[in-house]
Amino acid sequence: ELRHRASPWQRNLGYPLAMLGLLALTGISVLIVCFHVLELLLDDAAMPRGIQDASLGQVSFSIFGSFGAALQVVLIFYLMVSSVVGFYSSPLFTRLLPERQDTPLTKIIGNCVSLLVLSSALPIFSRTLGITRFDLLGDFGRFNWLGNFYIVFLYNMGFAGLTTLCLVKRVSWAVQAELIRAFGEDR
Repeated sequence: ELRHRASPWQRNLGYPLAMLGLLALTGISVLIVCFHVLELLLDDAAMPRGIQDASLGQVSFSIFGSFGAALQVVLIFYLMVSSVVGFYSSPLFTRLLPERQDTPLTKIIGNCVSLLVLSSALPIFSRTLGITRFDLLGDFGRFNWLGNFYIVFLYNMGFAGLTTLCLVKRVSWAVQAELIRAFGEDR
């Protein structure tokens, strides 16, 4: 119903641009993670350990300077939003979705706890994937398992593989459905 009430500009320009933006952000994050996997294989310094002597503002946390830092911020925000959407889309947690003016207190507390856990895991998540080297002044590099090559390597490979699989599946199914609709085979 919302799609039918959308303006032609929104349908013909807004939705395709949003889809291209999401595809670009997903592709960039997969490329960064693949690059990080290669870095892990070639250099021990790529492990997500804490930064010892780097003071904030003295060292750039990106190879590409300000543009890279802005890209990291956008990617971390994208990962945060996609984590929340994925969390609430999973069959186990769809009942936790708040309902307008009809949400019991236990659901509100459950949502607060869930969002707190997701937001607390985000810095470690982005560090382990190699999206950023910034420590958020919390020294998340002290965790012992962040020094284990196999855990970090498998985590990165799992993210890259599963994200690529979801991307290919989603895009190929959408293209396949549009081709079927365009040739009139859906009737």
